[in-house]
Amino acid sequence: MSNDIRETPAGRDEPDASARRETARRVMRESGIAELLQTLNRQGLQGRGWFEEYETGVLFKWGSGYTRRHIWVDIAGEDLRFRLRPHIRCAEPVPLCDGEYHTLTPEMWRHHGVVLRELNRNYEHPVAETSED
Repeated sequence: MSNDIRETPAGRDEPDASARRETARRVMRESGIAELLQTLNRQGLQGRGWFEEYETGVLFKWGSGYTRRHIWVDIAGEDLRFRLRPHIRCAEPVPLCDGEYHTLTPEMWRHHGVVLRELNRNYEHPVAETSED
């Protein structure tokens, strides 16, 4: 039995987790979504939104009480995904839709207009959160 942390299950996962975080940062930067979310917060919401960062994504929230809303952006491999309320699959070819996520492949998110259109769609119809009251 060794004291080497790399032999523990969590230790073995650490390089994979680090690689996922780095890939997520790169995709968020290259797709422009990170900058678009910051701009939306500064200009559209006058800085009233806030961000919760996760290993492979970010949750952008705004509002309070009954008006709290959010946009969840997640990276899966090289794909940029917007998590939505469960819904019937969309018929449009872009973005890919599975009824829970709108997914933009690298070929799609390299066209910044596609990312902007999806962000705008999510801002106009955000996911409402339940009140903590």
